Amino acid sequence: MVNYSEIFSGRGMDYLTYRALVDQLLSESKATGEVTYDLHYTKMNVQRMSRVDKTISLSDEFVSTIESLKARYKFLVITEGWCGDAAQIIPVFNKIAIASLGKIELKFVLRDQNLPLIDAHLTNGGRAIPVLIILDENADRVLATWAPRPQVLQELLKEWKKESTEMPILAEKLHGWYAKDKTQSTQSELNELLKGLEK
Repeated sequence: MVNYSEIFSGRGMDYLTYRALVDQLLSESKATGEVTYDLHYTKMNVQRMSRVDKTISLSDEFVSTIESLKARYKFLVITEGWCGDAAQIIPVFNKIAIASLGKIELKFVLRDQNLPLIDAHLTNGGRAIPVLIILDENADRVLATWAPRPQVLQELLKEWKKESTEMPILAEKLHGWYAKDKTQSTQSELNELLKGLEK
């Protein structure tokens, strides 16, 4: 049984703390995971997160949904510094929390340090990240989840994997798609998710 409240309060990091941890580990030639080959990905992802942080603009419709939330929520995100999808997506979660003016509290935990948690939220049997877990105000109850990337990209990835399973090729296509999409698909899906919470 996963104790979401304990994980959120006891282990969760805010966005700036998470970013600082990734930067600190990188300065020591370490990744958030156990393996050093993740360093190349982590370096790239720090750049990606910084770029998305600077360029993201939430749509007017999405801002309206966030501002009209009646209840308070806790967003618990499972991530790792080496994950390319996470680098493209978690800055969006941060912008949502900022736009909520205190209605959404956001915390991040590392996947590999929280295996019972990720194993309760597998995607197609795998430990895909990022995973957004939306909890009630007391972090006692899971209200909704979203992972690990927009549905349209999930479908595209299935098709791309039929052509090649080489990670560098897939990563190039993946990040090319994110660059063109400019977080719009992620925002659209999360907008619908938040609307559903208030019904």
